[in-house]
Amino acid sequence: MEAWARWCYRHKAVVLVLWVAALLGLGAASTTAGSNYSDVFTLPDTDSTEAYDRMAQAFPERSGDTDTVVWRVDTGTVRDASVRERIEPALSAIAAMPGVGEVRSPYGTDAAAGQISETGRIAYAQVTFAEQANAVPKELVQDVVDTARDAERAGLQIEVGGQAITRIQEPPTGIAEGVGILAAAVVLFLAFGSVFSMLLPIVVAVFGVGTGMLSTGLLGHVTDVPEVAPLLGSLIGLGVGIDYALFIVTRHRKNILRGRAPEDAAVLALNTSGRAVLFAGGTVCIALAGMLVMRMRFLDGVVIATSLTVVLSVLAAVTLLPALLGLLGERVLSRRQRARLAASGPESEEAKGLAARWSATVQKRPRAVAVVALAVMAALAVPLLSLRLGATDQGNHPEDTTTRQAYDLLAEGFGPGFNGPLQLVAEVGGTAEDRAAVDGLVERVRTERGVAMATALPTPPEASVAVIQVVPTTSPQSEQTDELIDRLRDDIVPESGLEVHVGGVTATFKDFAAVTGERLPAFVAAIIGLGFLLLLVAFRSLVVPLTAALMNLIAAAASFGVLVAVFQWGWGTELLGIGKEGPITAFLPVIMLSLLFGLSMDYQVFLVSRMHEEWVHTRDNARAVRVGLAETSRVINCAALIMICVFSAFVLSGDLEGAMAGIGLAAAVALDAFILRTALVPAAMHLLGRSNWWLPQWLDKRLPHLAVEPAEETPAPGKMPEATPGTTSGPTHATAVHGFVRSPEGEPVRSATLTLLTPAGRQLDRVESLADGSYILAAPAPGPYAMTVTAPGYESQTRHIVIGEEPTVHDLVLEETAVDAVN
Repeated sequence: MEAWARWCYRHKAVVLVLWVAALLGLGAASTTAGSNYSDVFTLPDTDSTEAYDRMAQAFPERSGDTDTVVWRVDTGTVRDASVRERIEPALSAIAAMPGVGEVRSPYGTDAAAGQISETGRIAYAQVTFAEQANAVPKELVQDVVDTARDAERAGLQIEVGGQAITRIQEPPTGIAEGVGILAAAVVLFLAFGSVFSMLLPIVVAVFGVGTGMLSTGLLGHVTDVPEVAPLLGSLIGLGVGIDYALFIVTRHRKNILRGRAPEDAAVLALNTSGRAVLFAGGTVCIALAGMLVMRMRFLDGVVIATSLTVVLSVLAAVTLLPALLGLLGERVLSRRQRARLAASGPESEEAKGLAARWSATVQKRPRAVAVVALAVMAALAVPLLSLRLGATDQGNHPEDTTTRQAYDLLAEGFGPGFNGPLQLVAEVGGTAEDRAAVDGLVERVRTERGVAMATALPTPPEASVAVIQVVPTTSPQSEQTDELIDRLRDDIVPESGLEVHVGGVTATFKDFAAVTGERLPAFVAAIIGLGFLLLLVAFRSLVVPLTAALMNLIAAAASFGVLVAVFQWGWGTELLGIGKEGPITAFLPVIMLSLLFGLSMDYQVFLVSRMHEEWVHTRDNARAVRVGLAETSRVINCAALIMICVFSAFVLSGDLEGAMAGIGLAAAVALDAFILRTALVPAAMHLLGRSNWWLPQWLDKRLPHLAVEPAEETPAPGKMPEATPGTTSGPTHATAVHGFVRSPEGEPVRSATLTLLTPAGRQLDRVESLADGSYILAAPAPGPYAMTVTAPGYESQTRHIVIGEEPTVHDLVLEETAVDAVN
């Protein structure tokens, strides 16, 4: 990583040209090829899929998207001549449009039964396109809507509903992403105080997400990629892209402020935080790949889109970012920071301010902090007990949309179940017995509780299937409709003597919810188990990964509780402008759990890795937890705040599933960063003490060694010594620090343990003070270092020192009642 980072830094022009060329090339290819997303909402070996497949084989001409034009009159009936004179020309014009396969009017001779309500005030026409909704040109859809709405007059309301119509109601692509980026820019500027530092993470994220989205669009031509996949890919890509760059830029700026030259600071940042980013990005991709355990074809495309975007975001962070750092040099610091560095020299590494004070509070009152944090998470998780998976439809759209108005008009005129009819697809052989059996099935279904209407649809005599359309008395999202589907499948269909499959959109999403519920435990076990193994190898502990697994489950429960309260209970849906409450989309828990697991692992790695470094060097658990929290909580909270802004902005995407994912993930990140990682995790680790780091010796010998943040070399500040030909590059000028360790009364402290560390925490030398309290520690080169000192009966201390060309004198005074530099 070090050599790669230095190459990217020095060859910044080449790296920038390659990234710009990649983005422009993918953009040109995507413009030429276009997108080819497909919504594959079918599950193998389910009843609804069997029904769909038989319908598609028997009636391929009906495979296009069917939308609805619905109208209502305030006075009179829809049969009045004045109404027909306005509606029929509009329907004829729509039927004549290229790309419209059929228009079935209530006024024609082939009108289906019941296209006019019993009151005579509401009617509808069915418009069947030649393609599925996502393939119908938006221009054609807009023409259909405009033609229908132009026929309106006072007392005549006309609305249009359907999947194709929904597409033209979506806000322009990029609004959600733009708002998220703008909010992230504000947070970054407040955090860094520098315009250049603010722009770096954003530019890196834009390149990563841009290449990811364009690549996903091209992949749609060779594999099934659902239309929601790019939205989810951009959502997670923006979040992790900005955050990963933030971690590296923060480390780079600290390195410069502590006396390193810009190139050395960038190389060190990539060799430490950059490696952590690679590890974190890998865990996110592995978590996303866990969705494959569900064996849902629809999710395969989501895995491809999101994983590809994360990979490209990580690649941009470790290649494009060092090139941009090379372009900026010291301008990555604000003017005030550059002036202070020139006037006062390198700054100390000790943690200060609110983070250090909060860390000390958690250490003093771990039980109280843990109880409060658990109480908050438990309260937020309560709504999870009423979670119901299902499908959202146009009845959940905002009230001012034409699709919602059409949905409500159809429910008013024909009953709430009209918007989600069921289809009973029966295998028939053309015999009189089969036809009689179908007629008998229709009559039996009509008498069933919860059925408003059952009608055999017209089919050619030679057709191999018969289709019965069943309109429930309850809405598609009602539990009574689910119960009706169960009764049809379990009781009524077996009695018919025919092979019958129950299909339709409502039945399809019910099957999705059932399969999700069955496979979800295995999926959760897989991603939790994977996280346990990764943390076990990284931190050489059994308790740390167990704690992380428990925290992930708590975070998931609380975030889903928030999701249920907002979208299922309706606490704020209309206020947020995202429509009416309803069940949680069936596939959303799988996607959210994958993303939540990956993001939680990121924060856990950044937090615990610093604690682990301190534990390795001091074997003081209280100090390790306190220092780790004090030094990482600020950057974790800043990163979380950026992700919250990005995720919340997807409420503006115009896609209800995208809004659900955005709100759910924003809540998950907020709870994870501000309550779990900042309060509950460190409180629990204080309570567990040294057992946090327990690992059986036999297991330790068998585990592979994985360094999340490997130690870096320690070059002199300002300039890296050049390597001579035939030798290994690196610092060559050794020096030392020496002095005395004394008590407040001036007495020598004997057998105090002193350790010299690199700024990243790698141990360089360790000695014990002599009888007179003297010590000497060897340093490989001049530069900034950290030095820890511990002694029985005294408070441990950490000092940050700069060692010069000549041996540096540094005396220490230990006090029993003193607090160390972190406090």
